[in-house]
Amino acid sequence: MSLVWAYRRLAVLCPVLRLTVTPADFGDGAGDGPGWSDAAALAHDPAALDSFLAAEATRIRLAHGVEAREDVVATRALHSYLWSAGLLMSGPWYLDRRVPLLRPEDIRVGPGGSFRVTPGAFACLPDDPAAADPRATVLDSDEDMHAELRRVVADHVRPLLATLRPRLRRGTRALWGMAGDDLVSGLWHLGRALGEEQHGADLATRLLPVPFPPFPGGAHFRPAPDALPGEPSLTRTRIGCCLHYTVRPDETCSTCPRRTCATAPAAMGCVSG
Repeated sequence: MSLVWAYRRLAVLCPVLRLTVTPADFGDGAGDGPGWSDAAALAHDPAALDSFLAAEATRIRLAHGVEAREDVVATRALHSYLWSAGLLMSGPWYLDRRVPLLRPEDIRVGPGGSFRVTPGAFACLPDDPAAADPRATVLDSDEDMHAELRRVVADHVRPLLATLRPRLRRGTRALWGMAGDDLVSGLWHLGRALGEEQHGADLATRLLPVPFPPFPGGAHFRPAPDALPGEPSLTRTRIGCCLHYTVRPDETCSTCPRRTCATAPAAMGCVSG
């Protein structure tokens, strides 16, 4: 149960995840029903990937009345997955200083973008009460934890990035830039959900203060100009565009690299566009 409570709290704090937590003793999720896939299937089973992308094309059409290009569908689907999967790995680190060592089959995505996680092994520090758990890998320092979280995220998403690259028509740097952006964005989102935006940004900056291969950029937060009450007080510029503007032309994400003036329409648009 070392990670279960963190995930249950994460599900409440970030309802956009549509998260269900399945303890390992309850099975591997094989009985989830049609429309569910894990990360390994998305990367290696063309039928599972086609179904995943078709669902995203339908979502875009119903939500926005747009028949999106193939590269837009793939980009939006990948963006949503990277944001959610990144938060499933970084969230317990934020909440409990534990890094989940999730296998590809431990994260499942289903209809409507819902997620199911089956937590098991994890990394922690020596002073963690769960350090004696047989599933724990005990690391020496916070820097070791940062490196382990970067490694776990990179290992998880690498096969999916390779599989989707031809459909997105983007280079390796752009794809890894998206992975880093979404990892940072998830921590920032969780900080805001807890009413501690600066702390979330600080943790994201500790994780990615500068480029750490394969991630090509750091967090690089800055004060948001003319932020109104209830809006983010910080901003940053993403390394790559998530193509939100192609389905909502009247909106520009507040972190979009295409954004060129302070008067452009602001929309967080991280996973909801």
